[in-house]
Amino acid sequence: MSLSLEEIAWLWVPFTLFAAVAQTVRNTAQRALTQQLGTLSATLVRFFYGLPFAAVFVALLYVLPAQAPALPQWSAAYFGWIGLGAFFQVAATVALLLAMKERNFAVAVTLSKTEILQVALFGAVFLHELPTAWALLAMVVATVGVLLLTLPPRGQIFSLQAWMSKSALYGLLCGACFAIAVIGFRGGALALNAATPWLSGGWGVLVAQTLQSIFLGAWVALKTPQGIMPIFRAWRVSLLAGSMGAAASLAWFTAYAMQSAAAVRTLGMVEVVFSYLVSRRLFSENFSAVEKVGMALMVLGLVLICLQGL
Repeated sequence: MSLSLEEIAWLWVPFTLFAAVAQTVRNTAQRALTQQLGTLSATLVRFFYGLPFAAVFVALLYVLPAQAPALPQWSAAYFGWIGLGAFFQVAATVALLLAMKERNFAVAVTLSKTEILQVALFGAVFLHELPTAWALLAMVVATVGVLLLTLPPRGQIFSLQAWMSKSALYGLLCGACFAIAVIGFRGGALALNAATPWLSGGWGVLVAQTLQSIFLGAWVALKTPQGIMPIFRAWRVSLLAGSMGAAASLAWFTAYAMQSAAAVRTLGMVEVVFSYLVSRRLFSENFSAVEKVGMALMVLGLVLICLQGL
């Protein structure tokens, strides 16, 4: 007996948590690749090496069931939404790359963490998905928590010049691009209206990563001295980054098919907690008082967003 979408709606929570874990692993592998290949080539790896895994996932969705599901009813709106998300996901990476080249990079990182509130804003404007008061409270609490965890050094906190710098602008731009990308992927899921959330997630990742592999691959091939050959020589780590990236994306896109983008991305901020704990564990560093408050607020916000539907 098949379950209705209402009966499985709660699955967006474990899918999002899994996406955050897989993304933490992917980021760790990608950091190593960034030093070896450069930022754009390392970004290409997550799409290029992830694409076969997305294709296999979609194929299994049609091969494993006793009765294969019908192909989705694609539309121009669907490809428009997914194309929008794919473009702005890459644009966000470029904005972060530009911020790294400027002074006051810590300020840029802090401002990029406003992504969640921007997702809520863009979701309300473009998808007419208004967050409940409970969800909005969770977003604000979690955002304050992550801002406390990413505060720039003391010398930059009180520097108006730092907050008005080009680096700060790139940070806000990065958060806005990531927010628009999320709205694009959520809009694609709504436009596709697939039979199951995993079909929606599988096709979304397959289409998006195909577009990103083609266009970013062409850019890297034309604009970097060695082209795309270095990503083949680093295939071992690239395979880990690509597989974990595909797993994370499949889980993100599936969650977008079940819940609003703002709610999914708010819970997805648990990735910051995971990354922070891993980093602190590796370097055996203690948490400061501000960091402890930030962590507590983040966890509170994540609990609130999970309880919003109860």
